[in-house]
Amino acid sequence: MKSYLIIWFSSEGGKPSDINRRLMSLGFKPMQGSHDYVYEWGKNVDVDEILNFGDKVQITLKELNVMFKLETITPG
Repeated sequence: MKSYLIIWFSSEGGKPSDINRRLMSLGFKPMQGSHDYVYEWGKNVDVDEILNFGDKVQITLKELNVMFKLETITPG
């Protein structure tokens, strides 16, 4: 499974380089294309694990004045 993340920055928010460091500390890898980051689970996970991970993303980005979209895809 993979989770894809899209970030919407604000000119009044955190610096993209700081946001990048925080997301990479969670295990995200930056990418180019229609998504900004990818997180590779290495296994299938249930919805509760995905939601808990989303909570971690929200806490990590809190007070940086960014919005994000997290999308998890099951291969197949």
